[in-house]
Amino acid sequence: MNNVKLWTRDFLIDSITNLFIYLAFYLLMVTITTYAMDNLQASPSEAGLASGIFIVGTLIARVFVGKAIDRVGRKKTLYVGLVLFLGMTLLHFGVNNLVFLVVIRFLHGAAFGIAATATGTIAASVIPHERRGEGISYYAMSLALASAIGPFLGMFINQQGSFNMVLLLAAILVLASLIAVLFLRVPEAELTEEQLVKMKGVALSNFFEAQAIPISLVSIFIGLGYSSILSFMAVYAREINLADAGSFFFIVYAIATLISRPLTGRWFDQKGENFVMYPAFLVFALSLVILSQAYQGSILLLAGIFVGFGYGTLLSSSQAIAVKVSPRHRLGLATSTFYIFLDGGVGIGPFLLGFLIPITGFRGLYMSMAIVLLCCTFLYYFLHGRKPAEYGEELVTEG
Repeated sequence: MNNVKLWTRDFLIDSITNLFIYLAFYLLMVTITTYAMDNLQASPSEAGLASGIFIVGTLIARVFVGKAIDRVGRKKTLYVGLVLFLGMTLLHFGVNNLVFLVVIRFLHGAAFGIAATATGTIAASVIPHERRGEGISYYAMSLALASAIGPFLGMFINQQGSFNMVLLLAAILVLASLIAVLFLRVPEAELTEEQLVKMKGVALSNFFEAQAIPISLVSIFIGLGYSSILSFMAVYAREINLADAGSFFFIVYAIATLISRPLTGRWFDQKGENFVMYPAFLVFALSLVILSQAYQGSILLLAGIFVGFGYGTLLSSSQAIAVKVSPRHRLGLATSTFYIFLDGGVGIGPFLLGFLIPITGFRGLYMSMAIVLLCCTFLYYFLHGRKPAEYGEELVTEG
């Protein structure tokens, strides 16, 4: 199995492109609320809208791009997404009022949704199916690196320089991605006339891949658990007087993810998805228990390590399952379906959990989410784990 080549030029280009896209995303996501409040006199809720509307645009774009990507072409879709992403990034330089910013952020999110769905689909198409778990684990490292480097760089540049410098760096990253994609060779789906006719309709099957829905339903709760950390870690760390340790939490998380993913990816391919999924649920739940009981910086960072091992494994392995069970000519739909559900969990999490915090406090919140993740283990069993998964039909030709 390991004799099949994974680290091809196309796999590297696609992974680097994904890294740059997510770096640009995080650079602006962590600075846009401050910019809106300081420069446009936005209230905290209005600034939050300017930030959150990006995710709405991403979700809407994913719904439609999943249907179109294999019909229009994977590489063409990536070009369109990157050109729009670059254009919307540059338009931030001309923002002079809140309404314009909100519109730009929505369109920016849509462009990100198109580009990120395309890179995920291309990754699935260039990875040998015998090494899909390992390949997607390596590919997903680009997201882990971006989630550690992007927020740090964005806040540092914004504090030491200006928001325009953040915009400039984001634009350079997207432009570099556009240049890199010129050298990318992408396997395109070879669709039959019957498949093309079916894809022109408005049926739900043209917007969602049915085979990917079971694991995608599980991903909602995985995303919900992670949103409790992503959205409230800074506030929680400050409340328990561990703000200094909290500033390193996501770096520790990213390092743990980078260390664990190659190993868990190989286990996925060699021993099956259940071998990695069940322990990952338990480790993620344990990380939330540790987080709820953190009274020292070392314990907080220990929780970060376990989040990397648990959530990091669940994220890449769940995506690999969604791709594995879907037909090859519907990889675009499988990828968009998975991320629609995952992003939905991450996106709605802060809103729902915000109602829980006044009742339970932050420690109670994390203990509650640990229970949710343990229950999610049983959900995974009934939706996917109890039946073997087979690879989707091979209908890909080189394009």
